[in-house]
Amino acid sequence: MKDLDRRIAVAPMMDWTDRHCRYFLRGFSPATLLYTEMITAAAITRGDAARLLAFDPEEHPVALQLGGSDPGELAAAARIGADFGYDEINLNCGCPSDRVASGAFGACLMREPHRVAECVAAMVGAVRIPVTVKMRIGVVSGAQAGLAGALAGFGEDDFAALRAFVTLTRQAGSQAAIVHARMAVLGGLSPKENREVPPLRYDVVRRLKAAMPDTPIVLNGGVRTVDSALDALSWCEGVMLGREAYHRPLFLAELAQALAPRAVAPSREALLARMAAYAERELAAGHSLPAITRHMLGLYAGEPGARAYRRLLSEGARARGADAQLIRRAGASAQEAGGGARQPAR
Repeated sequence: MKDLDRRIAVAPMMDWTDRHCRYFLRGFSPATLLYTEMITAAAITRGDAARLLAFDPEEHPVALQLGGSDPGELAAAARIGADFGYDEINLNCGCPSDRVASGAFGACLMREPHRVAECVAAMVGAVRIPVTVKMRIGVVSGAQAGLAGALAGFGEDDFAALRAFVTLTRQAGSQAAIVHARMAVLGGLSPKENREVPPLRYDVVRRLKAAMPDTPIVLNGGVRTVDSALDALSWCEGVMLGREAYHRPLFLAELAQALAPRAVAPSREALLARMAAYAERELAAGHSLPAITRHMLGLYAGEPGARAYRRLLSEGARARGADAQLIRRAGASAQEAGGGARQPAR
């Protein structure tokens, strides 16, 4: 079974981490483990798997995140994903969205640990690549009285439930527990609020690692600096980044250099040239330019030319006749607005 480097990963993010996004992010770091958006097992087994699962070979290492709760269907979808060449299959037990919960998957599955273990065992039996589980530290009902108190506290019963959940999934064959260090509120909060209202509890994840030292643990949630990522890596096996990596993708290059000081950071110019060449191929295959450029708006985040870059890239991509050269022009506009100096990607 392939041994993946889990130290740095980019989280599965609905409507964001599609194949164009992942190709763009790969340019910042060769080793970062990238995850797909969550794709339901039913969509793969009953729908257009070729369209849903297509990815560029340069995206490796790349993991497929599945949503579902039927062991047989998940096993079939995992087998299809493995056949497509994915490096890992991940089960979503962390998404608190109402539409996900209504389909009996996502964070609500944390209340059914034995069912999750059956799902994991079925997937492990179907593939020869790693199977992992992504979860929250626990779940609470948004309709319950005293919600604020339930979110503020995390008692011994809560920790026991989390440890039991991870233990069962590990015994079923999960290679790692990816833990978003917040409670999930089922009902009453939007997905955005679920990423902000429940407090981060790194202490809970650290305690889990201490209690289960032989289980690889990947910390997810709120990591926004190199120092905080390195601190987490001092006690767990990996850090999964979310919106910080999307909005400021150079963060991935900064982390790559921190972990391998001799690594050479890519220049923005080289990154734009790479994406222009990619866009040419994708446009020829019938894909749209906005579908590609919408993921690239954070390249100049924090730089003087960022606004000019974003404006040209977002508005220009929708113009009739726009082609891949727009990507290079957007970079040139950023340099001009920033004073004309070439700016390194670091």
